[in-house]
Amino acid sequence: MLRLLGNRKVLCDGMTRRDLLHIGGLGAFGVALHDVLGWRRADAAVDSQTVNSQAATFGRAKSCILIYKYGSPPQHETFDPKPSAPAEIQGEMGATSTSVPGIEICEHLPKVARIMDRLTVVRSLTHPYPLHGTVYALSGIPNVDTTIESLPRHKRQWPFIGSMVDYLEERRTGAESPAVPRNIAMPFVMGSKNEIPPLAGPYGGMLGPRYDPVYTSFNAAGTAKAPEVRPGKAFDDPYFGIEPTDKLELAGRGERDNLGDRLRLRRSLLDQLNAARRRLDSDPRVDTFNEQQRMAHSLLTSGKMHEALDFAKEPTTMREDYGMTLFGQSCLAARRLVEAGAKFVTVIWDAYGLNAGSWDTHHNHFPRLKDFLLPVFDQTFSTLILDLERRGMLDETLVLVISEHGRTPKIDKNAKGGGRDHWSRAYSQVYAGGGMGRGNLVGQTDKIGGDVIDAPISPKDILATSLHLLGIDPHSTVPDAAGRPMPLTGTGNVRGELLG
Repeated sequence: MLRLLGNRKVLCDGMTRRDLLHIGGLGAFGVALHDVLGWRRADAAVDSQTVNSQAATFGRAKSCILIYKYGSPPQHETFDPKPSAPAEIQGEMGATSTSVPGIEICEHLPKVARIMDRLTVVRSLTHPYPLHGTVYALSGIPNVDTTIESLPRHKRQWPFIGSMVDYLEERRTGAESPAVPRNIAMPFVMGSKNEIPPLAGPYGGMLGPRYDPVYTSFNAAGTAKAPEVRPGKAFDDPYFGIEPTDKLELAGRGERDNLGDRLRLRRSLLDQLNAARRRLDSDPRVDTFNEQQRMAHSLLTSGKMHEALDFAKEPTTMREDYGMTLFGQSCLAARRLVEAGAKFVTVIWDAYGLNAGSWDTHHNHFPRLKDFLLPVFDQTFSTLILDLERRGMLDETLVLVISEHGRTPKIDKNAKGGGRDHWSRAYSQVYAGGGMGRGNLVGQTDKIGGDVIDAPISPKDILATSLHLLGIDPHSTVPDAAGRPMPLTGTGNVRGELLG
């Protein structure tokens, strides 16, 4: 278990970890698991068209690529621009038309605008917790439980959606050690490249470390200095630029990953036995390996995972289309892994250098968005969707872009370069492929993008809809730490208006 030791850690908004833990005892944050299990869902009235749509899309997606943008992008400068709002709301960026008449997005996403006819945009995500609740965003946990948000191995931790898919797929197929793992995350263990210990989120939770994602590592330095995170805090960021020779590898020793015996064993095998694969392949002792050892042996001897991770095998023009950035090449690797048979691949755009980095734009909001975050995302995401489409993979590959929350309608003018703080009452996300609708706009916010006025959607609904598309009944359960049934997506329900 990861313990909070040493000096007090200050979070991006000035709160300390201790302050955050105190919040955990307040109001709705105290909901317990047995309360969730006691809830009763009200039956929603649905028309026949919705029923037919759900039946037609169940299991449409054979795999999923999840893009997680830690820190949370602003709705105003992405998918819910407010060009008629006052300057203190609208900010420095305008709106642009898209390939779907009537849908406008931020003018700094021109390539995404051209592929809007392949996408579903939701403007009405909403929940009550304006905190960096990664576990809340990526699991069925019903509330931001701040007492365990910083503890990846806490016994009450709910499993990451990729881990649930891995667990259920293993039971469906009976295949325990596939040549390419079902659940992979990249480019490095979340939180391992900034100043605070890794937080909870993309782990197996109550299912155990066996169902953690198989992580990659990336140890090269960035080649381009990103705009300042805070005044005086600028540094080379690999999400802004890497060398063509830089590579992703399996997570190894020296990573602050705390992933348990499975990855430590895999690295040990890689270190000790890489030169003796043939001998290992014929060793009868392999039959006595436990499951963690079998996975390590499988990755060693098949070579399929290493092959898929090697994006240098792609044509230079393809690599440049994705962008010679850590985000771009990770998304290219994600496509290669899905092609090779991976079920659930997560690309994390993580904070690098400082926990307040990535998309957490409390400071220098407009320069970071205009000169770094938006152009990199615009290039890579649009290329990924078009690449999947050209290869005939988009209809069977669900692509999700997820974050914790949105950002405040009103700009903080006191912050250098402007700033928007945390806001969860209304925010936007984008999805594609695998049964999601095409050219689809769901939900509406008020004139300042601060509150939802039509079709409120919970993050749990997104998870439930995603599992439905992957052929998993979102109302089924997995065992908690005590062996009791735990609902996969908590209170989530499949949202028919998202489906194609």
